[in-house]
Amino acid sequence: MTISEQLEKEKAITKEKNKIKKLYKDFPKEKVKVLEGLINESAFMKVSIEELRVDLIKEGLSEIFKQGKQEFKREHPQVRTYVTFLKQYSAVMKQLIDLLPPELKKEETDALMEFIKRGQIKK
Repeated sequence: MTISEQLEKEKAITKEKNKIKKLYKDFPKEKVKVLEGLINESAFMKVSIEELRVDLIKEGLSEIFKQGKQEFKREHPQVRTYVTFLKQYSAVMKQLIDLLPPELKKEETDALMEFIKRGQIKK
């Protein structure tokens, strides 16, 4: 990863963190401090999931693996990472959403479900 790619990723993560923090703007500062770890992790995972999705679209969900003279078609190694991150992201976001007031909870749950549906990998 080049320095400019790394800076772009950090910028995207910061943007996502700020977006999530806005949902908790009316929460007491000490509660938001407690949530900061979840917010940081969810922002990192969302940006990473989006990167992995782009890579998998370009490279495909499977690859040819050569071992000696034999060739096998196998699942692309990034598929596992993608699926793991998507599950973890969903769990973290559910924790964050559950703390929201009812009027924001449905809206954010719908947004999370839309993100997950958009990224589902069909095998």
